[in-house]
Amino acid sequence: MLKITPYLGILVIIVSVAGLWFPLLGYFLLVVFATLMITSIFRGRWFCGNLCPRGSFNDFWVGKITRNKKIPGFLRSLWIRIPLFAMMMVFMGYRLLSTEGVINQIGMVFVIMCIMTTSIALVAGITVSPRTWCTFCPMGTVQNLIGGSKYQLHMDDSKCVSCKKCDRSCPMQLDVHTNEHKPDCIKCGRCITTCPTNALAFKP
Repeated sequence: MLKITPYLGILVIIVSVAGLWFPLLGYFLLVVFATLMITSIFRGRWFCGNLCPRGSFNDFWVGKITRNKKIPGFLRSLWIRIPLFAMMMVFMGYRLLSTEGVINQIGMVFVIMCIMTTSIALVAGITVSPRTWCTFCPMGTVQNLIGGSKYQLHMDDSKCVSCKKCDRSCPMQLDVHTNEHKPDCIKCGRCITTCPTNALAFKP
């Protein structure tokens, strides 16, 4: 992860709270959307593990009070993720159309979306695991579909000692120690840092 990653969570608080009085802060979400779309073309879900404010909030704030349970596998299913993405887009589109182009009202729509998704992420993060929301996050799903095969994590089997420290360090609860395709890897690099034999590396 980047050095700034642990500090980005404060942006979620600023937009969700201060945005109620200063709706223009909601436009920050457009910057987030644009950045994640561009980076996903080259590195898949790299944004999620390095620049996502909510991901940072979940990891470094919610992570202190979570029950840290196993994330249910069904939440990773496209049967959950695609309908959720569609519903959120329809809801946001409807709300944006109702603003009739008023700048502050448009900003407030984004603020409300931020509050709603952050609330879900907070509850899921506390009751299950910090990155539970990220397993079915609509924006994560989009990144997955665009570049899920890019910048993949590779294991050098000749160096692996099967300690599985990499698995335990993965915030997405993936089976890191295998060379199976991992489109939901968020490229945070914690597994690479944890590996005692330098058996892991990202490759284009």
